[in-house]
Amino acid sequence: MAAAAVTVKLGGWSSYCYCPTTTRRSKPAAVKMMMAPCPTSFRIELPRRTIRAAILNKRHTVPCYQRQEGASSPAPQIEAKSMEEVYDALVEHLSSVLKNIEHLDSKYIVGIAGPPGAGKSTVASEVVQRVNKRWSQKHENGSSLISTEEIATMLPMDGFHLYRSQLDAMEDPKEAHARRGAPWTFDPSRFLKCLQTLREEGSVYAPSFDHGVGDPVENDIFVKPQHKIVIVEGNYLLLEEDAWRDIRALFDEKWFIDIDIDVSMQRVLQRHVATGKEPDVAAWRISYNDRPNAELIMKSKKSADLVIRSVDLSR
Repeated sequence: MAAAAVTVKLGGWSSYCYCPTTTRRSKPAAVKMMMAPCPTSFRIELPRRTIRAAILNKRHTVPCYQRQEGASSPAPQIEAKSMEEVYDALVEHLSSVLKNIEHLDSKYIVGIAGPPGAGKSTVASEVVQRVNKRWSQKHENGSSLISTEEIATMLPMDGFHLYRSQLDAMEDPKEAHARRGAPWTFDPSRFLKCLQTLREEGSVYAPSFDHGVGDPVENDIFVKPQHKIVIVEGNYLLLEEDAWRDIRALFDEKWFIDIDIDVSMQRVLQRHVATGKEPDVAAWRISYNDRPNAELIMKSKKSADLVIRSVDLSR
């Protein structure tokens, strides 16, 4: 049976082939030989980025997707037949990065952006779980205490919603609540400070968001020192305005989940109805708030280092 292929198209960079089964790396000439025995193989072309080791004081070359700011060429795209193949490709990539940073006193922070309903939380959660599983399997017979710890974690942007009381204090509280979820109903300055603390100190407490209550929960998430890979997910991570630009600059890689807006809005509509909204109220919220937000977010795709084309999550 032919192997399933995940294609990552990148222009003009050093080319390698990664095999999820053998974790070998070879020049493109060996691609055909490697694809045959692998259940999921993919071709990947990566730039090479140098990270200075804080502890070992050595130079390590880490492959990553990061593009130069303002690059004119389009961002590379992952194309796959299923999200399972996408997850495998992303995990293989991050595992190759992890080999170079697991002993460094640093964090590798990935930002995942995309419109509501694109599947950001699902992708982040799946990738984190699979990276941790691979790490655990790799070190299950080791004697180091860190071998039993999670090496990756996720940090949602949701905890940086403004409180309802803050919306109540705005000039037009009714409009503020109706537009909750728009960029100006978040606290990007506080979010930026959180990420800066994580980068500088290696750990941080962050708020989560209680959808039942409708407000953040302070210090509910702890990114630990042993979390070397941190996946941050949120709608507006790639915006260019104000503090969002500074947030964007803190990521080692910026991923964007691309999806047809009509499909994403249908998912959001189903989510609204599932949480108790009447269908007509849910449809109004889509047209008045969710879709305008999604259209704004789609414009930020040009700032991504990697574009992940969303596939039907049921496949």
